[in-house]
Amino acid sequence: MHEMALCEGIIEIVEEEARRRSFSKVKTVCLEIGALSYVAPEAMKLSFAAVAARTIADGAVLKIVEQPGLAWCMACSTSVEIARRCEPCPHCGSYQLQVTAGEEMRVKELEID
Repeated sequence: MHEMALCEGIIEIVEEEARRRSFSKVKTVCLEIGALSYVAPEAMKLSFAAVAARTIADGAVLKIVEQPGLAWCMACSTSVEIARRCEPCPHCGSYQLQVTAGEEMRVKELEID
């Protein structure tokens, strides 16, 4: 389950930001997770609670904003939304899609105390 390692990275980001901005408690961590990122939001929530224990984010709520997958169809020159890789273009049926968004995961905002 790579979500545990991802949550450890999130806590590192939060702690670094706390050092830079001098705050001592995080109430909410808001993440943007792309549909094509291979990250399971429910697994992230479970992992986050375990990893955040006894850190600056102990008891913090993990809020997840899911972003759609986007791709450029080389056959019909259209930007399309896709739910997963290896889907055909919803306009022309071509499989010649180049992913342009939806692979990312980032800390969008923190609510601090």
